[in-house]
This record gives sequence, structure tokens and C-alpha cells, in this order.
Amino acid sequence: MNSSPKSTTESPVANSKELPTRRFRVGMAAAWMLAKREWVRFFRQRNRVTAAIAQPLLFWLLFGTGLNGAFQSAGELNFLQFFLPGTLALIVLFTAIFSTISVIEDRREGFMQAVLVSPVGRWPVLVGKVLGGSAIAWVQAVFFLLLVWVIGTADPGGAVLPLLGLLALVALAMCGLGMIVAWPMESTQGFHAIMMLGLMPMWLLSGTFFPIPALGPDASIGQWILGAIMRANPLSYSMVEMRRLLFPEIDFSVAGFAPSSTVCWAVTVLAACATLVVAWQLMRGSRKVDVIV
Repeated sequence: MNSSPKSTTESPVANSKELPTRRFRVGMAAAWMLAKREWVRFFRQRNRVTAAIAQPLLFWLLFGTGLNGAFQSAGELNFLQFFLPGTLALIVLFTAIFSTISVIEDRREGFMQAVLVSPVGRWPVLVGKVLGGSAIAWVQAVFFLLLVWVIGTADPGGAVLPLLGLLALVALAMCGLGMIVAWPMESTQGFHAIMMLGLMPMWLLSGTFFPIPALGPDASIGQWILGAIMRANPLSYSMVEMRRLLFPEIDFSVAGFAPSSTVCWAVTVLAACATLVVAWQLMRGSRKVDVIV
């Protein structure tokens, strides 16, 4: 009987096809554990949980009531209503700072070195840190938004889902930007200095604290410079769309700078993608920043 043994030449090919899928599953599991670690660390620091909501709420109430009499806005918004999107952005900004600063602390404690030498590679570090920090920021912003809705300051109505999606995109962009700053940093003091020097002006010049000035023929040089900077700020478009979703009954085009929803969403998505891509390129670049000596 002429029976030949079964050929096993297909086995290495099959294994080579399954290897990328297996690596992806292992990488996502590692990213999930890193994101879960951010949640555990956050809720174990009770003072951080309290400050994450109390500080923006305090800013919102103090500035909203103190500057209400000196504020004029198209659409008959008072300053508490106008400052609401800026407060949500401030919550996301603070959370991005505290979430991504853990990269420097993990590197000093040796935890990051153990993750980087694992077979899963570097991308789970980025995914885990960004998803963990963004989820924390998103939940805090949603909780604050719920408080505002109970008070009756804003009622987005049917725009709740787009508003939640926009907050998620802003959280991803801020955490990606935080990773760009934190990865090459060697000290937490330098990280705080850079973040305050970059993110705070970015937040202030996004139409959160005062409207973006209209650029007419009678505008001064200072107004043109300020207006150009604010229009070049991607966070400005997120704030315009967030204000439009929070107060859908108001036409903000009367105020001057009010791009369409398509433009605002496109700029927000591009900003989130750009920060994540730059962070990924930075992480897979020089290895000198992997260890702090």
C-alpha cells in the first residue's frame, strides 16, 4: 500500500500568519492592563479625585459669578454659560497633565523599563496611557456636565451623544499632547513647566475665557495677531462646536467666528490623530529617553 506521510510544509506558513494576530491580542491585553492601572492609581489617590472636580467647579463658579456683570456675548449668554465649555476643557486638561506625568514616575521606579523590554513592543504603552487617561478625563467631564444639567445651566437635549463624542476626542488629543511632552522629560518639574507654558495659553486662547474677536477692516494690529493665533489653535474649533451643542437654540454666527460643524469636527479629529501619531513616532525614535539615570 503506497501511503505517504502528510506534508507539514504548510505549518510554518500558518504560524507566520497567526503571529501578527497573536501579537496584536497580547499587545491589546497589555494596553488594557496599563489603562486599568491608571484607573486604580487614580481612585487610590482620593485627593486627586476630589481636586479633579472641585477645582474646575470652583473656577467656574468664581469666574462665572465675578465676571458676569462685565461680560457681553452674542446670543444672550451669561458668563456661567459661556465659560461652561472652557470648564469642561479645563477638566480634561488637568487630567491629561496628571495622567501623563506618571510616565516619568514609572520610568524612575523601573516599571517602564520592564514594560519596554517585554515582547509586546512600545505601542501598548501609548495606547494604555492615552486610553486610561482619556477615559478618566471623559468620566470627570461627563460627571461635571451632569451637575450642570441638574442645576439647569445648560440642556443639550438631543445633542448629548455628539457632545460626549466631542469630549472623548478632546481628551484623546490632550492626553496625546501630554505624552509628547512627558516622554523625553527627565523631571516632573520640567514637565509641569512645559505643560503650563504650552497648555494653559492654548486653553486661554481657544475662546474659553473670552470670545474670539472678529477681524474687520477697523481691527487693530493686536486684534489681528490675537485673532490669527486663536484661529490657528485647534482647540478653538472644539470649543465652538461644544458651545453649539450645549446651546443648540443659539446662533453663534452672529458673534463672528463660528465655523461650520463639519470644519470643527474635522479639525478636532485631525488634532487628535496628529498628537497620537507624533507621540508614537517619538516613542519609537531615540532610546536614550527610555531610562533616567
